[in-house]
Amino acid sequence: MATALTTSKKNDWNIARRFRGFMPVVVDVETGGLNPQTDALLELAAVLLDVDANGKIIPVDRIQIHVQPFAGANLNPTSMKINGIDINHPFRGAVDETEALKEFFQPIRQRVKMNGARRAVLVGHNAAFDLAVINAACERTGNKKNPFHPFSTFDTVTLSALAVGETVLAKALEAIGLEWDSQQAHGALYDAEQTAELFCRIVNNFSTSSGRAAMRTPNPVNPTK
Repeated sequence: MATALTTSKKNDWNIARRFRGFMPVVVDVETGGLNPQTDALLELAAVLLDVDANGKIIPVDRIQIHVQPFAGANLNPTSMKINGIDINHPFRGAVDETEALKEFFQPIRQRVKMNGARRAVLVGHNAAFDLAVINAACERTGNKKNPFHPFSTFDTVTLSALAVGETVLAKALEAIGLEWDSQQAHGALYDAEQTAELFCRIVNNFSTSSGRAAMRTPNPVNPTK
């Protein structure tokens, strides 16, 4: 991962100021099915973003946590075949959902505070699903420290459709000249890293040379809205 060239203080031009006080965090989850309420959460991964000296968005850090299925969780055979996760692998190092969420949220909350952001916003490919999975896990564990906005997301499906006319992650990456390794796909960290590269490339393309939003007028009629 790259290293941010800015100090990310509240009064600097930072990633939170680029998004009106919200801090995007790229997330991918792997699960035992498509129902966030009943199917196991198995992996959490995130890529933290910042801005370089020119205000361009870059990946700067990553988080990866393996999660033990909660009691009574469903493991759909089709989903397990796709993600290739062996929940009994001796080196998996999985922790229960309570600990997993604590470990996952802590560095994100620290980065939100460092950037003077109001809160984090989840970035994902079909982001509503990832957010629903995290919200469901918070409900099960009673976690009250979820740093993510409860319903707003930045979805790279929509951004990719706008930018390159593609909605599939692999095709969108290929369309902008980035590689996609199908052997690593459906691993939460790999998918999060690739989604982060896609998000950064699109946002930077739709930004000014200093990193500001390209279509924003220099002196908006009402800058508070």
